Amino acid sequence: MPDWTPWIGRTEHRTDRADAAHAARWLATLDRAAPADGTMPQGFHWCLCTPDAPTAALGPDGHPLRDDSPDSFLPPVPLPRRMWASSKVEFLAPITIGTAVERRSSVAAITEKHGSTGTLVFVDIAHETLCDGALAVREVQSVVYRDAAPSGSPPVPPPAGEGVFDPAPWTAHRVIVPDEPLLFRYSALTFNSHRIHYDLPYATGTEGYRGLVVHGPLTATLLLDLAQTELGDNALKSFAFRGLSPAICAEPLHLVLRGEGQALELAAFAADGRQVMAASATT
Repeated sequence: MPDWTPWIGRTEHRTDRADAAHAARWLATLDRAAPADGTMPQGFHWCLCTPDAPTAALGPDGHPLRDDSPDSFLPPVPLPRRMWASSKVEFLAPITIGTAVERRSSVAAITEKHGSTGTLVFVDIAHETLCDGALAVREVQSVVYRDAAPSGSPPVPPPAGEGVFDPAPWTAHRVIVPDEPLLFRYSALTFNSHRIHYDLPYATGTEGYRGLVVHGPLTATLLLDLAQTELGDNALKSFAFRGLSPAICAEPLHLVLRGEGQALELAAFAADGRQVMAASATT
């Protein structure tokens, strides 16, 4: 692999506004009523300051192309598959409808690893989201790049097994079936043109998934929505999640929560018990 040192510390700056129309679309996507106090639920920040690369600058997978120029924020890792692997988020203040939003991002680390699936390159990006000049959300996002699966590999994830998810050990449990309209709306809200979320022939035939893939931050947002239902608005101080296995469109997704005091454990499971996401939070 090349030396990625020149990309460490590169910065990117974006601005946006948490306007009422944007907030209304986000709330409609999650079937939520507008909060009475004008603040938005946690997770809304992922739909602000989104990437705005021209259509002509997109690669075959729908992501913006990367190169080795000084203007390229992310390194041109020569691995064709990209996923949002994990995030660690601190919620410092609610985002209020109508505020001016600023996001400052920097490349914090680039790590190469080798495993059973081949070479993996993790890029950690530190984000600070400010509203009207005050820091509201701090996050470290980890993006992973990997090789394409060899031709003839079985689909990912494997077909549903005979197991059944048991919610008994969990305090709160919700089942949702993410469908095509939900995936489309979330892609639109985040201006995410990654084809695995809407192009079924590409997702199955090119990237080898068993179906359309539910966005990692969408699953994380649904877990945050579960926490809000159980604990109230903007109740979390921190939230961290890690994707373990793809959630597939039109298949039941079990969202669960448990914990005592300030520490919470959250997770998402497929109907057969396969864990899709692991998460933790503090109140």
